[in-house]
Amino acid sequence: MKLLLVTWVDPWVRSVSTVHKYVAAGRRQGHDIAIYGEPNAHLPALPFTTELDGVDLAVFVMQVAADFPDMPYLARVLDGIPRQRRLVIDLWGRFNDTIRLEHDFNHLQKMDGHAGWEWEEAFQAVSDTILQPTLAPLRPNVGSFLFHGWDPGSVAKPYRDARQAAAAWGGKAYGAAYVGSNWQRWEQVRRFLEGYAPARERVGPVCLAGWDWSARPPWAAAMGIMGIDTDPTLLARLGVEAHDGVRFDEVVGLLGRARFAPVIHRPLFRHLGFVTNRTFETFYADSLPVLMLPRDFVAAIYGEAALTLVPGDSIAAYLDDALSRPAVYWDAVLQTRSHLERHHSYAQRLQQLEALAAGGAGAGGAP
Repeated sequence: MKLLLVTWVDPWVRSVSTVHKYVAAGRRQGHDIAIYGEPNAHLPALPFTTELDGVDLAVFVMQVAADFPDMPYLARVLDGIPRQRRLVIDLWGRFNDTIRLEHDFNHLQKMDGHAGWEWEEAFQAVSDTILQPTLAPLRPNVGSFLFHGWDPGSVAKPYRDARQAAAAWGGKAYGAAYVGSNWQRWEQVRRFLEGYAPARERVGPVCLAGWDWSARPPWAAAMGIMGIDTDPTLLARLGVEAHDGVRFDEVVGLLGRARFAPVIHRPLFRHLGFVTNRTFETFYADSLPVLMLPRDFVAAIYGEAALTLVPGDSIAAYLDDALSRPAVYWDAVLQTRSHLERHHSYAQRLQQLEALAAGGAGAGGAP
């Protein structure tokens, strides 16, 4: 299969790690996968092309407006690849009615200059096949394709069993680490930090790596954009280290410097049941994931064993129990990794795309 990914990639943001996984998995399976556009010197492992001959499927991976190519590149794709061999993966829920939860949203014209109807018309101009990374899309004409996936070869330390993992778990620089920008996640991070506080002396300090954790950015205040909040007093009281963002290829290593790594989804994604790159990527790291997610979502995506990794009402009690019985929690991690390999591998994702390409895309979700 010759697969063309149409999207904007940057080493610091969004789905660039997942794009790398598709390219690598495709090579292993004999597929020809490239990103549409000119070469990017900052991403030497990614093949770029503007050649359109023989493309079996063009996959528009959409999050922000910049993911659409500029003219004349966009026109060349639309003219050069038949409509039935194009599909859209809507990673941010743009192809829905306007949704607002807390301060989160899927459409905000003053941020990107595009109203909800513009996103809808843009996607429909590209393809009749629109997919979202959820098991249950809200619209009947949207299909399910989780996009992000699991690569067993990316696990930092593939332990033989839970006892070995627990024995190697000490000597960490941080008690907990979270990597991600401060965009509509502060309330969830606050909840984690406040719950973490009673156990901080026993567990260790927290590291937040990403943009805008130290202070609310001036541009957000000037535009009246809420949800990019923070509390410098709370961070100082807990001794939280706040760093700028890290490159995609440094995320797993940084998370592995901590005992625990919370998995947090912004309110919009929780409502839509979306998976993200970090949904899976956190399980590559040499740390215990803390799944700050709904239990039904956890069971559906990660499997029943992962419910052990969902804290109850007391995060501090959960962390203390993990410290006293690490093998129990590492057993849950290893079982979850096995579940992800069985159900969410990139090989399986590519098989779904092959089926779509063979069927001429068409309406509806991946099989």
